[in-house]
Amino acid sequence: MLRFTLLWLLVVFLSLVSSSARPAPFAMRISCGARQNVRTAPTYALWYKDFGYTGGIPANATIPSFITPPLKTLRYFPLSEGPENCYGINRVPKGHYTVRIFFGLIKQPDFDNEPLFEISVEGTLIHSLKSGWTSHDDQVFAEALVFLLDGTLSICFHSTGHGDPAIVSIEILQVDDKAYYSGPEWGKGVILKTTSRLTCGTSKPRFDEDYSGDHWGGDRYWEPIRTFGQNADEPRSTENSIKQASDAPNFYPEALYQSAIVSTDSQPDLAYTIDVDPNKNYSIWLHFAEIDALVTDAGQRVFDVLLNGDIMFKAIDIVKMSGDRYTALVLNTTVAVSGRTLTITLHPKEGHHALINAIEIFQVIAAESKTSSAEVRALQALKRSLGLPNRFAWNGDPCVPKEHPWSGADCQFDKSGSKWFIDGLDLANQGLKGFLPDDISKLIHLQSLNLSGNTIHGVIPSSLGTITSLELLDLSYNFINGSIPESLGNLTALRRLNLNGNSLSGRVPGALGGRLLNGASFNFTDNAGLCGIPGLRTCGPHLSAGAKVGIAFGVSLSFLLLVICSVCYWKRRQNILRAQQIAARGAPYAKARTQFSHDIQMSRHHNHGHTRTAAENGPSLLS
Repeated sequence: MLRFTLLWLLVVFLSLVSSSARPAPFAMRISCGARQNVRTAPTYALWYKDFGYTGGIPANATIPSFITPPLKTLRYFPLSEGPENCYGINRVPKGHYTVRIFFGLIKQPDFDNEPLFEISVEGTLIHSLKSGWTSHDDQVFAEALVFLLDGTLSICFHSTGHGDPAIVSIEILQVDDKAYYSGPEWGKGVILKTTSRLTCGTSKPRFDEDYSGDHWGGDRYWEPIRTFGQNADEPRSTENSIKQASDAPNFYPEALYQSAIVSTDSQPDLAYTIDVDPNKNYSIWLHFAEIDALVTDAGQRVFDVLLNGDIMFKAIDIVKMSGDRYTALVLNTTVAVSGRTLTITLHPKEGHHALINAIEIFQVIAAESKTSSAEVRALQALKRSLGLPNRFAWNGDPCVPKEHPWSGADCQFDKSGSKWFIDGLDLANQGLKGFLPDDISKLIHLQSLNLSGNTIHGVIPSSLGTITSLELLDLSYNFINGSIPESLGNLTALRRLNLNGNSLSGRVPGALGGRLLNGASFNFTDNAGLCGIPGLRTCGPHLSAGAKVGIAFGVSLSFLLLVICSVCYWKRRQNILRAQQIAARGAPYAKARTQFSHDIQMSRHHNHGHTRTAAENGPSLLS
C-alpha cells in the first residue's frame, strides 16, 4: 500500500511539472558558408551548416568584432550574382521571432574591406550599413522582432554598389507572442528594429545567455555603458536578487538590474543621446530597480523622464511603482522623432539623484504587404522558362521592399486585398531564351507585356488570352512559331499588339482583324505564313480542325498505298528479271533441241514421196 501511494504521488508530481514547464522556443542558427554543423564556446551553441538556402559564394571570414560569433566562414554575394540575393528558410513554426544577422569581412586582400549594403526581412527594409560599421560593436549586426505567419522566412541583401554583401551568421530565435507589446498600434503588421540596447553602470558586454537568461528572451545583446558623460554620473551595483525581472512576456535577465548609473551633484540630470533616422517612430523601454543602499523607502528618489525635452513620465518613484526595493520596473512609450537625435533625460524632482539600469530603443517599422503568392509563382515560372540571368536578381518578393523591386516589373497595391500585384513587365532586348509558360496567365492584373527583341521560341500560349486587362502585348522580333491563338480575340482591352518579326503562320483571328477598324494598332508583318487581313496574303479556304485532320489522314493513307504499290511493282519486276536470267542460262541446250526437231521434220518431209507400205517393202526384221 505504501509503495502504491509513493508511486501515485510521483506520477502526480511529474504531471504537474510537465504541465507547468514551458517547451523550449524554436531556435535556428546558421553558420553562413559552413559545410558542416559547428558548436561555439562558451555556451556550445549549435550552428547549422549553410546548405540549400541561397546562392552566393562561401569564403573564409575575418570577424570584425569580439561580439561576432566565433565562426570561420561567411557567404558573400558578388554583383555578378545580381543586386538582390536572399536566404529562403522553410519550416519555421508560426510565431514571434528575433531575427539577427551578423556581417563579416572576406579574408582576402583584394576585396573591399567594408561593404555597404541593405537588408530586408520578409520584404521590409530594416537596415542600411553605414561607413565605419566595422569600428562599432553595436553596428556589426542587424536585429529585428518580426511575426512569421506562413512557415517561411525571407532575408534579402541588397547591393548598393559599395562592395559585396558578406554574411557571417543568421539567427532565428522565437520569443513570446506578446513580447514588447506596446499598445494598440503593436501587432503583426509592425516590425521592431533594434536601434540600441544598453546595460548601464558596467563595462562588460553581455548576451542573455551570458546572464543565464531565459531562452524565451531571444538571447539579446546588451551594449555596456559605464557613464553617460565624464564626471557627470557614477555606477552602482549590487549582488542582491532582483524580483520580477524574468517575468513573461519579455523575460529580462535578473543580472540586468544589478548595475545602474546614478547622477551626481555636479550634474543632477542624467542624459543619454543617440543618433537616429529622422521622421520615424521609436519605441522606448526604460529599466529601473532601486539598488542604491541609500534609498530605503518610497519618496526618497523621484524624477521625471523627458524625451527630446518633452516629459514622457512624470514623478517616477521606483520603490513606490515597483512595490519594493530590488524589484524590477519597466516603462515603455512610443515617440515620433523628426530630427536626427533622440535624447533621454532623467530630471530629479525629490530626494536623491536619478537612476537607470538599462535602455532599449527600437525603430517602429510598418511591415510591408507582400505580393500575391499566385503572381509570385507565375513570375518564378517565367524566370525558369526564359532562363533569366542572375543580373535580373529575381529573388525574394517582386514588389517589396519598394526601394528594390524586381528588374522589369511594375507593381500596384490593392488596398482592398492588402496585396501587391504585377501590372507591367518590360523585358525587351535582354537576350532571353526559352519559351512562354502557360502560368503567365496567372498574372491576371497585367496591363503591359513587352518581351520584344529576344530569342524566345515556341508557340504563343492560348492561356494568354485570359488576361483580360492586357492593353499592350509586344512579342515582336523573336522566334515564335505556330498560329495566333483564337483566344487573343478575347482581349477586348488590347490596343497595341506587335507580333511582327516571328515565324507565325495561319489565319489571323477574325476578332483581332475587326479590332483594327476601332483604332487599335496591330503589327503582323515579317511572318511569311500569316494571312487573312489587309497587308497580308490572302488565305485559302478556311478549314475546320476536323477537316484538317481528315486531309491529313487521307494524305497519310495515300502515301501508304503508294508505298505498297511500289513494293508490289518492285517484287514483280524482280520475278521477271529472275525468269529471264534462268532462261538465258538454258539457251544453248534449247537451241540444239530445236535444230534436231527441225531436222526430223525435214527428213519426214523429204521421204514423204517415197513411202511404201509394209507389204511393198517386205518383212521387217527386229533384233
